[in-house]
Parts: sequence; C-alpha cells; structure tokens
Amino acid sequence: MGTEDIRLYGKDRMAPHLVQNHQIRLPHIYEKYLFCIREGQATSMRNVKATRRVLVSFHEYLEQHQITLSGLKVEHIDAFQADFLKPFSTKTRTIYRGKLRKFLSYLFDEKITVKNLSYGVVSPRVFNQPRPPKFLWPEEIKKLFESLRLETPAQIRTYAMVILAYSLGLRPAEISHITLDDISFRKRELIISSRKMGNPVVLPIPYKTLKVIAVYVEKARPKSAYRELFLTCNKAYRPISNNLVCYHISKAMKEAGLSSSPYWLRHSYAQGLLNLGRSIYEIKEMMGHQNIRSSQRYLHIHIELMRKVLLDETL
Repeated sequence: MGTEDIRLYGKDRMAPHLVQNHQIRLPHIYEKYLFCIREGQATSMRNVKATRRVLVSFHEYLEQHQITLSGLKVEHIDAFQADFLKPFSTKTRTIYRGKLRKFLSYLFDEKITVKNLSYGVVSPRVFNQPRPPKFLWPEEIKKLFESLRLETPAQIRTYAMVILAYSLGLRPAEISHITLDDISFRKRELIISSRKMGNPVVLPIPYKTLKVIAVYVEKARPKSAYRELFLTCNKAYRPISNNLVCYHISKAMKEAGLSSSPYWLRHSYAQGLLNLGRSIYEIKEMMGHQNIRSSQRYLHIHIELMRKVLLDETL
C-alpha cells in the first residue's frame, strides 16, 4: 500500500482491498460515469453497485498492467474479461459484459478513447439447452425418510407432506390445497382439483402414504372447521400456504444432509414412472402437464442414468 493509501485510510480504517467493491472510491472518470447512470438514467442502487464492482476490477487490472484508459486496446479488454469473468455463471457474465460495454461506450463519447471499444465486448452465442430435472437417487430417498421423525404433530405433518410429494409427485401448491373431502380412504384415491394447468386428476394413493395421512389426521391434525388437510400447529389453527409446505419439506431435506429442493421429490416420482415403463402420455397425466413437451423433459433423466452406469456408480 502506498503512502497516499495509508494517509487516506489510516491505521484504523480498512485498506482498499478489504473494502467492499461498491464502497471503493475510483478515479474521477469512473465516478463521473457512475454518477451519470445513477442520476441521469435513474438506475437503481443495486445496479450501480454491480457496475462499480465491474469497474473496480477493471481499474485494478489496468493499474496492474500499467495500461491507461486512453491507451486501451481490444486485446486488453479481451484479457481482462478472460480473467475477471472466469468464476461467474453464464448469466452473470452476460450482465457484467453489458456493464463493461456501456462504460467503454461512455469513454468514447467523452473522447477518452479514439475508438468505440464497446463493440469489442461480444458475448458468445448461448444456445438454449433443455436441462434435465434433478432427482434423488434411491439411497438419498432412503436417507431422507430414515431421518424423518413421528414424535410431534409438526413432525408427523412434515412426514405426510414429504411422502405426498414423493409418492404422488405433487407440487407444494397442490399439497397445500388438499382438503379432507379430496381423500377417499375406502377407495385409496386422492382428487387433485387445483392443478397448475387447471386439469384435475384422480390419483391412486399408495398404502404407506394413506397410512401416514391417516396418522396425521387422527393424531396430529388440530380440530378445526377448516377442511384443508394441512393446518398450522399453533392456535389459531389455519390452512398452511404453499410457501410453508416448501419451507418444511426443504428443512427436512436439509436436516437429512441433502442439497435439494421439494421439486426434486416430484422429479423422483417421474423417474419412478419411467422405471416402471410408463409411457410419456401416462406421465403427462400423472404429472398434471397440459403440454406433452413438459413431460418430455423427464426423458432426459435417462442421460443421467447412463452416466451413472458408465461411471460404474451405484444406482
């Protein structure tokens, strides 16, 4: 750190490299540009901070390589991008390239650079690739259910929500909307009337799932005038939201040591249907999809299966 830096920050203040990027003071031309986008373009502070983050790294790169703004060349910008953008996702890289591009265009408008170097900041073409749904492997499913407890009303309720998501492939919103009238214990059937695409379905309930629901209704569900199946555990009792369903399932998965979301259970259900030899049309109906293309995504799961087999890993 130079004498000027010591004088600026002092003993009791943080050195520049320890200060968050959006707090670091940059040379005048950078600060002038940040002021322009903040005041002139009414850009949000979040966007300004993100822009400053890019400019701080850009300035540090130029300082390190003793490059002036007026002496900038396309190859300098390429080298900076290759180094700076490396750890970020494709989406973040695109965002940061855009911020760098606008700054370079500003430098040209201010006659700092002879050429408009913003044209040199080009994002590689990204093709939209279908991403296979993520699911849990059998040993992970076993680990999840072995970690669940049935000691308190809240634990019994969570168990019931988890098994509904896994054994019937239900979305959190569908689980939260189930009513007592939707369940036929005699026929072992569940009516899902409020599906995402508005196409109701009657699903057969596996015996173990039905048993868990019966235990919840008999021993854990509060007595209430509400007909929704899942209620809060604290007075005054009321139906739980789909966000709470997500929260409790996610919490159970996290406690089981699984880095996953409730939708992985739904995807695992689709995986089970594939393994049973169900057709794509049957999967479409069971999953509540309106368009067959939504169901076709699950066929990509077999790519993951082949990788497991080829790598000699246990399924």
